[in-house]
Amino acid sequence: MEFNDWELSAEEMDALEREALQKRALAQQHNSPSSFQTQQTHQSVLSGNNCPIPESPSANPLPPVSRILPTSTTSKVSTDDNSRGLPRLSVKFFLHANGNIAAKFVYNQALVGACRKIPKSIWNAEERLWIFPVSSISSAKKILSEVSGFTVEVEDLDALVQRAISAASAVQDLRERYDRIPSSIESKLLPFQRDGVRFALQHGVRVLLADEMGLGKTLQAIAVAACIHDCSPVLIITPSSLRLHWASMIQQWLNVPSSDILVVLSNWGGSNRGGYRIVSSSSKGTIHLDGVFNIISYDLVPKLENRLMALEFKVVIADESHYLKNAQAKRTTASIPVIQRAQYAMLLSGTPALSRPIELFKQLEALHPNVYKNVHEYGKRYCKGGGFGVYQGASNHEELHNLMKATVMIRRLKKDVLSQLPVKRRQQVFLDLADNHMKQINALFRELEVLKSKIKACDSQEKAESLKFSQKNLINKIYTDSAEAKIPAVLNYLETVIESGCKFLVFAHHQPMIDSIYQYLLKKKVGCIRIDGSTPSASRQDLVTDFQEKDAIKAAVLSIKAGGVGLTLTAASTVIFAELSWTPGDLIQAEDRAHRIGQVSSVNIYYLLANDTVDDIIWDVVQSKLENLGQMLDGHENTLEVSASQSRSSPAKQKTLDCFLKRCKTEDSEHQPSPKCPRH
Repeated sequence: MEFNDWELSAEEMDALEREALQKRALAQQHNSPSSFQTQQTHQSVLSGNNCPIPESPSANPLPPVSRILPTSTTSKVSTDDNSRGLPRLSVKFFLHANGNIAAKFVYNQALVGACRKIPKSIWNAEERLWIFPVSSISSAKKILSEVSGFTVEVEDLDALVQRAISAASAVQDLRERYDRIPSSIESKLLPFQRDGVRFALQHGVRVLLADEMGLGKTLQAIAVAACIHDCSPVLIITPSSLRLHWASMIQQWLNVPSSDILVVLSNWGGSNRGGYRIVSSSSKGTIHLDGVFNIISYDLVPKLENRLMALEFKVVIADESHYLKNAQAKRTTASIPVIQRAQYAMLLSGTPALSRPIELFKQLEALHPNVYKNVHEYGKRYCKGGGFGVYQGASNHEELHNLMKATVMIRRLKKDVLSQLPVKRRQQVFLDLADNHMKQINALFRELEVLKSKIKACDSQEKAESLKFSQKNLINKIYTDSAEAKIPAVLNYLETVIESGCKFLVFAHHQPMIDSIYQYLLKKKVGCIRIDGSTPSASRQDLVTDFQEKDAIKAAVLSIKAGGVGLTLTAASTVIFAELSWTPGDLIQAEDRAHRIGQVSSVNIYYLLANDTVDDIIWDVVQSKLENLGQMLDGHENTLEVSASQSRSSPAKQKTLDCFLKRCKTEDSEHQPSPKCPRH
């Protein structure tokens, strides 16, 4: 081994020389047969010749493990009186990224020999570390204490880290229950999603699923719940905009009776096509959460805190759990005890605040209250520095990240699993609209039914044509009013997208919707561009360039017509439709602003739909046309095999209302618009 291969500084070289001289003097003093070996080792270092290194289990030559260890609290492993006056060696234990324990020390032959004796230890030549499982840590300390001729000082794991590892080791491994997943779910899981389910089971289903947005955390959580047959009742806490989404996903994937799904909504004004048990949060009486699956919003938890604590929820799922990052918020103080009380708990968040450790504390406390019981202990370890408060900084960042991965968290980024993802995925998101927003639309639909009946009974062609003209105007009125009714729910949903921190496109048709979305993003201080019919052609390319190249520009607010063609916006892989278009080709063209040459990621497309609005009419037209093209829009995250390099022609245009008007001629007046529920 050449001297340079050791990567030693002059100071370290001097230290090695002093250490070798001390060993030789000590050996001569005790007339030890190791005197010759120590002297030989010293001379080989100075001459640059190969040093005698014991074979490691991996048969790799052992390079130096580190240079100078950071100063920290150390403990003497060897406390024998005979150790006084002996040379001191330092070993640092820390949690490795793979969840095992790593031992780091300046090269010493005696320490190498000791590490070889640690049960299941492995030499990691690339990182120059000895790695061994958590279960071997006691044996490692004992073996190091018995190193002959030295006093070994071990920089042990932090007390908080030790408690977390101990708690994670104590949970019941439930991976044998993986076989309980219904084949209808398991067959649809991607490989990394199966790994996520197994991780949750292995860690006793007290975990943080922290996959990036669009990787199917909801489906993974539902699959985990399916593995625990005795899991009911289940409580799902979610942002208000996702309550009906959860209900539809549970009904779709678990095939449970709709009456088993209880959803607490405020001022519900829809028709409940899914057949769920809808409970009004404004009810004057006691709200009975007696469903198999009970879905409530974060804002409702403080109001139901006593009731929730009295019930025995075996599983609690907290979706978008970063909503609990503020320790002073009422929803946090009310939600944490409910999560802690449950036998099983899953937190879901694509943005778990890894860069601001203090925002993780409450989420970790919810999963393991006996570990994360002192915010000051946690803050001093992981939140030093920062200019906005004593715990606003970050320290020991790598240790915290490794600790979470080893004990509670699994996190995959889209770029890490891109080879497993379809190139384009569409998903429905069902919005719940307030009653006051639905009254006028319901009245318009009733008026439409009357017109349909009159047209059917009309005996005069001239009168029929007049009624059909009135019908067109009425449908356009429903189209406009539906957009205005959806605005609050759309903005509510966008809050969760903003939290994810990703770049996204949001398409709409009506000016009130476009204006509201744009003003909302500005209010939230989200960098954004806007392109609609009023945007000068000369300005559009500059806006596109800003979106593509500037990290601070997170959103593009686009008109389906004006922003749906001729633009390349591949910096985003998330596309949201706040409204539908009568023409399916317009939607596909809009989707392909992100899904086109230059896109390096899978594109996730979310259609925001509301029952009892114009979506009921348009969705049937869109879905029928897309099914004819061999494409599905059914709420599944299905594969759409569309090549990014394939030239696509827009589907044939449909006349604006002709398709619907043909239906009006043949439908019975009592017939309701087809529900947008997922088709099986």
